[in-house]
Amino acid sequence: MSKKVLYTLEYPVRCSPGILYEFLSTPAGLQEWFAEKVDEHDGEFTFGWNGTEDKASVIEKEEGKFIRFHWDHQQKDEYFEFLIEKSEVTNQTILVIKDFADKKEIKDQSQLWEYQVKDLFHRLGS
Repeated sequence: MSKKVLYTLEYPVRCSPGILYEFLSTPAGLQEWFAEKVDEHDGEFTFGWNGTEDKASVIEKEEGKFIRFHWDHQQKDEYFEFLIEKSEVTNQTILVIKDFADKKEIKDQSQLWEYQVKDLFHRLGS
């Protein structure tokens, strides 16, 4: 099995960091754009799509800045992360997504994120 690599995607967003963080870190927010159903209990999130479920644990977070999840089925050192940055030049809010994929799957995974982020921006009115 090939080792997955970390890749990063960046999206400028017209939204306050506080509101954006709610959409990235709470079950209600994530259910708006990331999964059909999201539940959380003691830092363990259950995501549901088309009748299937997947679990992820929050392994690190800083309120209003970032949240890092680890899928239960992934290798220990793999994660996906939502990070909120502010551009020093334009003062614009930037959503940074970090995820792991096989090299040959990065393009497809990036397109999936692109689709989901478009839904997020639609929900944010951005």
